[in-house]
Amino acid sequence: MTAQKIIEKHEPLPENLLSILHDLQDANPRHYLTEQDLNLAAGHLRLPLSFVQGVATFYTMFSLTPRGKFIIRVCESPPCHLLGSTTIAEELMKLLDIQFGETTRDELFTLEMSSCLGVCGVAPAFMINHEVYGNLTPQRIREILGEKRREA
Repeated sequence: MTAQKIIEKHEPLPENLLSILHDLQDANPRHYLTEQDLNLAAGHLRLPLSFVQGVATFYTMFSLTPRGKFIIRVCESPPCHLLGSTTIAEELMKLLDIQFGETTRDELFTLEMSSCLGVCGVAPAFMINHEVYGNLTPQRIREILGEKRREA
C-alpha cells in the first residue's frame, strides 16, 4: 500500500497522528519514517511539520533512519536487568557484531533498548518486531536468530 493510500484511510483528525505514523512505518520495509511520510501526515492532518517531527522523534518506537528487517528491542526494566538482560545484551552484540542503535551489514537486524516490554513474568526478555520472547538464555538467543535468518 502506498503512503498516500495509508494516509487516506485515516480521517484528517490530529488524534490520528500516532496511528498514521505507525502505519507508515510498518509499511516501509526498512521500518522507518521518511521525510515524505512526515510531510504527508502533516499535510493530511493540517499540522505543522515541526509538530509531526517532534512526535516522531519523541517516541522511541519511531525511527527516522533505516533499520533492519528485524528490530530487536532488549528490555532494560529492573526485573529484566536483575534476571540477566545485561548478559542477553552482550550475547546479542557478540552474535550480531553490532552495538545498540546499529544495524547488521546484511540489513537483517537492528538492536535497540526498551525501557519496559511489560512481560516481567518471563524476564529477561526481548521483542523482535511485534513478537515477545522471554526466559532468554544465550542458547535460546542463538536459536531465535537462526529462525529469523531462515525466515529472511
